[in-house]
Amino acid sequence: MAVAITGSRPRPGAALRLLVVVAALFGALLGGAAPASAHAALTGSDPAQGAVVDRAPEQVSLTFSEGVAMGDDSIRVLDPKGKRVDRGKLRNLCRGSVVRYGAGLPPGLTDGTYTVAWQAVSADSHPVSGAFTFSVGAPSKTTAALPEQEVGGGLVGALYGIARYLAYAGFVLLAGGGAFVVACRPAAALVRSVQRLIVHGWAVLTGTTLAMLLLRTPYTGSGELADVFDLGGLQQVLLTKPGAALVSRLLLLAAAALFIAVLFGAYARTQEAEDGADPADDAKRRRDLTFGLGIGGVIVAAGLAATWATAEHASTGLQTAVAMPVDVLHLLAVAAWLGGLAALVVSLYWGPAVERSAVHRFSRIAFGSVLVLVATGIYQSWRQVGTWRALTDTSYGRLLLLKAGLVVVLVGIAWVSRRWTGRLGEVADAPEPEAGPEPEPVAGPEALTGPEPDGGPDADPARVAQLARQQVALRTARTKRIRDADPERLGLRRSVLAEASVAVVLLAVTTVLTATEPARTAEAVKAGDAAGRSAAANRPQVLTLPFDTGGPHGKGTARLDLDPGRSGSGNALRLRISDPSGRTRDVPEVKVSFTLKAKKLGPLAVVPKHVGRGHWSADGVQLPVPGRWQLSLLVRTSDIDQVTVIRNVKIG
Repeated sequence: MAVAITGSRPRPGAALRLLVVVAALFGALLGGAAPASAHAALTGSDPAQGAVVDRAPEQVSLTFSEGVAMGDDSIRVLDPKGKRVDRGKLRNLCRGSVVRYGAGLPPGLTDGTYTVAWQAVSADSHPVSGAFTFSVGAPSKTTAALPEQEVGGGLVGALYGIARYLAYAGFVLLAGGGAFVVACRPAAALVRSVQRLIVHGWAVLTGTTLAMLLLRTPYTGSGELADVFDLGGLQQVLLTKPGAALVSRLLLLAAAALFIAVLFGAYARTQEAEDGADPADDAKRRRDLTFGLGIGGVIVAAGLAATWATAEHASTGLQTAVAMPVDVLHLLAVAAWLGGLAALVVSLYWGPAVERSAVHRFSRIAFGSVLVLVATGIYQSWRQVGTWRALTDTSYGRLLLLKAGLVVVLVGIAWVSRRWTGRLGEVADAPEPEAGPEPEPVAGPEALTGPEPDGGPDADPARVAQLARQQVALRTARTKRIRDADPERLGLRRSVLAEASVAVVLLAVTTVLTATEPARTAEAVKAGDAAGRSAAANRPQVLTLPFDTGGPHGKGTARLDLDPGRSGSGNALRLRISDPSGRTRDVPEVKVSFTLKAKKLGPLAVVPKHVGRGHWSADGVQLPVPGRWQLSLLVRTSDIDQVTVIRNVKIG
């Protein structure tokens, strides 16, 4: 929200180099960051993580916190040897607001530990992946190999993160710079530094959009950079919501190119000094062009902002019909403030003096942008955070607090800039003091102190041109020296540059924020995990225990159920003995005991009662404390043949 008027220049390129260094630093930080946090979270599965089931399920299903995009290879089930055993066809099990997908399993799966590896793209365009295991019969060793690199990470993830940051920066410079010229300072259409700023913003946004479109295939899939040339993958990307948003952005950038051509062509010519044409006609033409550029620029800028709003955070979750327009307003306000600030900076450092009226217009627009940012930011914070506690307990909340702090710092520096402007206001229109006589240069004094080139018939044209350039350089140096000697103007330039530097940091934090799991989702996942752990702790323990006593008819399987499987004296034990064919059978004796070695408890003997052919039971089984208990089952199949089977069981 800086308000300033000056046209002096610092040492060549110093301010620009500082801004480039700051931007590059944050680009590197983003590039080296971890993969984007998943915005869709796995909230449940069947079978559950770590579950031991008596028989193989017909399918594996996954439940997510929000909508996801998945394909036939998105869910893979691997047997203990690492071989894929699912049917390779995705099942859509979504019902109402429940987002659930599954993969079918063939009959006859052997006992052992199976690995489920899954991968998806959340509704806000970010990739998410994970893996878990379940066991059939009893846990076993597994050699299933999983990708070492998380989806969306590595070099591809770093490049995509940098592209995201530069895309935001390009949009801010393009939209905000154009708004500054049309709404605040039309004369800036003739300033070369402002022209370069806006054109570079367009070029950066166009280049990064193309890069993100090509990187989508490896970013959401293989992670291999070479896959940017996968035309089949690109075709699939174009069918997704993020792909459609990126293509729409490219089409809008074509319209933005036309906007720039008119802005720095026909519109810029209307700002040049009049050459005898009808002033009324020139004024009408200027008004018509300003109106057309204003309407067209707003439409293009809003369309560009919508390509983010319709493909990221605002497009999923609560109140999407309200959140997407609010997000568009938020992005437009950011561009008007920070992009206009960038245009003001380059005008101050690399252009003619900025008119006081232009600065006042920008000040009003910046103030309105801040009000819009506050209003839309409060709504977005409520929507994505949900609770006060989540502000400090989640990464999203902490980043949001950091962003709010940077905005406060930025407004504070803007207030300092206003004070410098107030000091300048009293002398802004006063004539510049007369410069004293210039010292003669050491070399070529006649070039600087001689008469004005008159272009006489005997004058050498090359010499005349050289004298003219030297005299222009002399006048420019004198003006620069006078302005640089003004401490108020020097302080103003520094405060505006400080604003721009903080704005670069703010944009970096905003980019990271858009790639972080919203606090509301993170809190819901935590609550779901806690509930899952509680349910798992109280879930009946079901153990399948193969045995072989070594004698005749010594092979069989024991199934032991411990319900509810938690500490205390209210557990019920049920035991079933079956032969290799699965039919129940009796044995002369069974004994059960529990030992908790960590606390030196046990063995606690349990004597089950025979209640029917192949069935035993015991009520009131007491396990004093939770922990990982060791269960020992003794099975005797004859007078001399017996075996003890040991398993670990977790008691909640």
